[in-house]
Amino acid sequence: MPKPTAVTPRPHQGRRATINSEDLLTAALTLVGPHRSISTLSLREVAREAGIAPNSFYRHFRDIDELAVALIEKAGTALRVIIREARLRAAQERSVVRSSVEVFIQQLQTGENYLHLLLREGTVGSDAFKEAVEKQLHYFEEELCVDLVRLAELKGTGIHRPDLVARAITRLVFAVGGSAMDLPVSEHERIIDELATMVRMIIRGTQAMAAEQD
Repeated sequence: MPKPTAVTPRPHQGRRATINSEDLLTAALTLVGPHRSISTLSLREVAREAGIAPNSFYRHFRDIDELAVALIEKAGTALRVIIREARLRAAQERSVVRSSVEVFIQQLQTGENYLHLLLREGTVGSDAFKEAVEKQLHYFEEELCVDLVRLAELKGTGIHRPDLVARAITRLVFAVGGSAMDLPVSEHERIIDELATMVRMIIRGTQAMAAEQD
């Protein structure tokens, strides 16, 4: 009687042979959204979405919290690039304020979830997640401050305490974005109009204060 032929076990259906930390971040990003916090994700859920065994997760992150902070940093960096490019384009084409606000609110309609992640974790996340979001907001403020000074010099207008102006605008935009996150897309145009007007009010105010000090 012939010996049975040895059968090599097949890998688990859907499992990937190799994976990196970016793959895990992408997998986690697809699972969160406007109504789901990172804190509700489980390690097994992220591993399954990425197509790896749960134990392979630990080759890249200590735990789900470390992945969450890395994801917040990734979202903040990506969103700053998007808005920075919008500001630079607008300097040549149209209103910097309007273009920046449009791009920001329109991020609520994309499937990337970057803005949803920052808005959600900044309000309902753990202390560690809120701290990570706060750090990203500081980065937004620093970049905006540089741009405000540059634009004021370019247009010959004064600017009083650009650091505080950048902080006021950033906090306003993110607060309004948090409210818009739960509204229908049909409301976004109204929100963009109102938010752009509020930002212009802040800018006109700082210009007036700078003029008073001359």
